[in-house]
Amino acid sequence: MSPPQARAATLATLGLVAVTTIWGSTFFLIKDLVGRMPVADFLSVRFLIAAASMLVLFHRALRQLSRREWTQGIALGLVYGVAQLLQTSGLEHTSASISGFATGMYVVFTPLLGTVLLRQRLPSATWIAVLLAVGGLALLALRGFSLGYGVWITLASALLYALHIVGLGAWSRPGHAFALSTVQMLMIAVVCLLATLPHGPALPPDAKAWAAMVYMALAAGAGAMLVQTWAQAHISAARAAIVMTTEPVFAAGFAVALGGEALTWRMVAGGVLVLAAMYVVELAPRRGGGMPAEAVHHEV
Repeated sequence: MSPPQARAATLATLGLVAVTTIWGSTFFLIKDLVGRMPVADFLSVRFLIAAASMLVLFHRALRQLSRREWTQGIALGLVYGVAQLLQTSGLEHTSASISGFATGMYVVFTPLLGTVLLRQRLPSATWIAVLLAVGGLALLALRGFSLGYGVWITLASALLYALHIVGLGAWSRPGHAFALSTVQMLMIAVVCLLATLPHGPALPPDAKAWAAMVYMALAAGAGAMLVQTWAQAHISAARAAIVMTTEPVFAAGFAVALGGEALTWRMVAGGVLVLAAMYVVELAPRRGGGMPAEAVHHEV
């Protein structure tokens, strides 16, 4: 890996850590909002705001996309939008902790899909990092486990998130990251809006709810999609998935700092394992002295 590539990969990793920090901060906001408005309505309003803001900022960049890139962005947005609906619906049928673990299984599905769909050969360090991340997620989230309906549809959402990560890793390019993000967000908004038919989305009930909605739309929605799309133009899908498993670590941190929860040994041990996984996946390319096979983008 050349010095410019190494710097871009480091910035991409830090960007994804920032994204997962923002996602971790939204737990209490989401919990409050979905208690006061239907899930599909919440998602549709959130992503409509995000899509509108991105369209205003990047409408000129959309003209530079080829028909193929438009198709890729629409496909990625469709996958992500359905994953959002499945994950949120699954949360209504299982506990938040088990939902968090089941969703985090994209860290396993991502390298598997990369191997099957893109014929990527992953270094052993990546699989070690995957095992560490799964162990950390289990400690952070699990308090017993049963495969009910909610778990199955949440696992389905994790598979779709993994497919989105793999697709984004294959198709994202630094010069078109903003435009590709915008196309994805437009499609996500359409998917969530269709889920509210025939009545259409209900609006947030008060000013506090609107403030939370705007934060999640702009920071955790539009901003996060922009950063993730740009970052995955510089690092592999498997590496991105492992870095993004820091989300439950930050969620636990916010729960302790702002939600009054007690710090437990499971939180500490789980957080250490997830951070160890990120350290392993960051250290491996530097020791290898070159660009690992998993980091090569493929045209699909």
